[in-house]
Amino acid sequence: MDKPKKKSRQQVYTLLVQVGRKDGDGLPKKATGGALMIYASGVDEAEAVRETVAILKQADLSPLDVTGYGTLAEREAQGHDIHDDERELMQRALDENSVVVAQMTPFFKGEESAGETPIQ
Repeated sequence: MDKPKKKSRQQVYTLLVQVGRKDGDGLPKKATGGALMIYASGVDEAEAVRETVAILKQADLSPLDVTGYGTLAEREAQGHDIHDDERELMQRALDENSVVVAQMTPFFKGEESAGETPIQ
């Protein structure tokens, strides 16, 4: 007899991570840092942040700051416009219990503060 599959407590959180420079980080040569839009799974946002920071460090990135925007349901409740491609990436992060980098934006001198664009 098959046991019923337990409902996963995992959820996907939208994170904006600012990164500094580090040798081998893959950012353009003249960039001063960057921002990454990430979808990360976790039982809570703190776990999603910890996992994301650990993975970014393994990838030779230097995370400086993480801003959490919540789960899909939380973002919908706040009125965020969430496109189908974004939903697909969130589902992938959930299915794979992983961290998915949706976008990486390098910063160049003077752009660091301009990079803090709110999620719509």
